[in-house]
Amino acid sequence: MTRRPIHSPAFTPGVVRRAAAWLLALTASLIAPAHAEAQELNCTVEVNGDQVEGTTKDVMESLQQAIADYVNTTRFTPAQIGTGEKIECRMLLVVKEWNDDTFTGELQVQSSRPVFNSTYTTTLLNHRDTNVSFTWRPGEPLVFSATNYESQLTSILNFWVYTILGLDFDSFSPQGGRPYFEQAAQIVAMAQGAGQGGWRAFDDTKNRAAVSSVFNDGVTSGVHNLLYTYHRQGLDEMAGAPDKGRARITEALKELDKINQAAPMSVALTLFHDSKLDEVLNIYSRGQQAERTAVAKQLSEIYPTDAERINAIKETTTKK
Repeated sequence: MTRRPIHSPAFTPGVVRRAAAWLLALTASLIAPAHAEAQELNCTVEVNGDQVEGTTKDVMESLQQAIADYVNTTRFTPAQIGTGEKIECRMLLVVKEWNDDTFTGELQVQSSRPVFNSTYTTTLLNHRDTNVSFTWRPGEPLVFSATNYESQLTSILNFWVYTILGLDFDSFSPQGGRPYFEQAAQIVAMAQGAGQGGWRAFDDTKNRAAVSSVFNDGVTSGVHNLLYTYHRQGLDEMAGAPDKGRARITEALKELDKINQAAPMSVALTLFHDSKLDEVLNIYSRGQQAERTAVAKQLSEIYPTDAERINAIKETTTKK
């Protein structure tokens, strides 16, 4: 079973349902890589060491190459993914300190996917991981394991790769990303056992443990329906039927309301804000007045600090 690119004529609801059934049958421990041609990501990696004093260019370039090779050649899942189906993503590591082979900084992670029957790509993830610290020596190989803790660096990379995979597959099919979110949760548990920073529950409302809980805890489980309805039934319909697609996005946003009511401090709201808010405002600038007013009210209650620009869509001239 392959994951079809959504611009392919063969990408149909039937393919999606079969893919979802196949994926949900996977165990939480995903098999190790075997064929490089089935690798899942097309990831642009950048390591920026401008904040570190001294001559560090060669070291940063070496680290950048090591990360790029790891995320772009490791096969993280048994899914058959063709070259044209690879998930587009980006990782920007800003190194703030480098002492005795220990790197400390922040990692910006982004991913996107194309929208059916259009040239538009939509952002699925745009998150800044602010607690990144690991030890690595130039030339040291990065070793993948789906079941064992190898290092802090590979654990961080693995976590975000599986989160990217989970978001992408959730946007294609109902609950399609759940096996990958479960794998990300296992990575969190293994890293917690190793006593590393950035993984401990309740230490930080936006760290990797908090992000993992969004997709694995019952209180925010509606995020899976949000991802599928918004993307597959909403955005993917808009090129041919904009009113129908926008109506499904309105339905999807009800899940965001439920999450806000159940867990108003959840990083789920931040994840949606940083990846989707600008897009949503653009979508509803083309809606009917009643629709724009209702969505503006809803979003301004969830994101009060953005209320001014959210409410601006109520004044936008309706476009078809």
